[in-house]
Amino acid sequence: MKICIIGQGYIGLPTAALFTKNHCEVVGVDVNEKVVETLNQGKIHIEEPGIGEIIKKAVEKGVYSASTTPVKADAFIITVPTPYIAENYTCDLSYVISACESILPYLEKGNTVIVESTIAPMSMDDYVKPIFEKAGYTIGKDLYLAHCPERVLPGKIMYELVHNDRIVGGITPECSIKASEVYGQFVEGALMKTEAKTAELSKCMENTFRDVNIALANELTKICTKIGVNALDVIEMANKHPRVNLHSPGPGVGGHCLAIDPYFIYSKAPEYAKIIKLARDTNNSMPEFVYENVKKITPNGKIAVLGVAYKGNTGDDRESPAYEIIAKLKEDNYEISICDPHVANEEYVDLKQSTKDANLILILCDHDEFKDLDYDLIKENMEKAIIFDTKNIIKEVPEDIKLYNYGNLFTF
Repeated sequence: MKICIIGQGYIGLPTAALFTKNHCEVVGVDVNEKVVETLNQGKIHIEEPGIGEIIKKAVEKGVYSASTTPVKADAFIITVPTPYIAENYTCDLSYVISACESILPYLEKGNTVIVESTIAPMSMDDYVKPIFEKAGYTIGKDLYLAHCPERVLPGKIMYELVHNDRIVGGITPECSIKASEVYGQFVEGALMKTEAKTAELSKCMENTFRDVNIALANELTKICTKIGVNALDVIEMANKHPRVNLHSPGPGVGGHCLAIDPYFIYSKAPEYAKIIKLARDTNNSMPEFVYENVKKITPNGKIAVLGVAYKGNTGDDRESPAYEIIAKLKEDNYEISICDPHVANEEYVDLKQSTKDANLILILCDHDEFKDLDYDLIKENMEKAIIFDTKNIIKEVPEDIKLYNYGNLFTF
């Protein structure tokens, strides 16, 4: 089977790698010429375990190549971004529509087209399907169209793409069958056939579930800080109940899914999606909460920010709340020095440079490198060593270092 995958980012590239590993020929399409050049050299441009060696071997064997334009194939998979439009909370389908239009000259009867990008409910029926119908195809008879949303965890993408159950939402039952045959090349989890609109809403709701539960934990943190209770102890004790699973609070919610997908549901029925919107508002308020507490801990000076990725042990910083926190601190004339060993930026420095003469260490990401810091170095670099850990990854520090987290902010 020959597969053409539009978009070679955090989902498209791992998907391409797995198809090549399972006896398929893959052409990965990306608009970024530098990315295409890098991939054709057998190198990867994202940080995700398990991909690099597979792509390197696939290029050497001639079963993977990257291009800026599509090619003829048996199946086309679209994995492009779907930002949300802040003014009305709707899904921006422009990249998806452009990708669909880009493959029209290369389509042949019998092809399968799959949209993996997370999209708002009814997008396949209302916007995607008409593109191909206008081109003369009868969906379900001479072209098979489906929405199969990705549902993987950064850092474990290669494992989860294979082992997670997969939602296969066809425009028609025949479309679901054909799309399942494509994923059957490597997916070992169940292939759950359904209709496109159910698949769309299921994916959005998966992320909304987590967003709402994170909001509950973040709201609890604010309440505890006000009334003088250790929020982390409350969560730990409550979770001893066999049917309670409070999530972990943090500095906000980032990523291309959790911070955006709930809005896709809200935009369809704002009169009913009250909890969903309130959860988004709560999580969006956390950067301000962190900023206000930083000001209480240290009214001015230098802040050593540890981590700007939205998720630990990845280089993915999309929609990261860290950037909003940093912007607020800079507006208030704090000096900011950023350390993130997973995010490539020539302005970022190591722990030694970031903490030199700092007034506060602010942890915004749970990278493993930050869980066991060099405290001797920190004490040497800082006149008064203070850490504000918004991710609750540091469990204890030497007596001469002050640690603040969401369990003891109220004591300041």
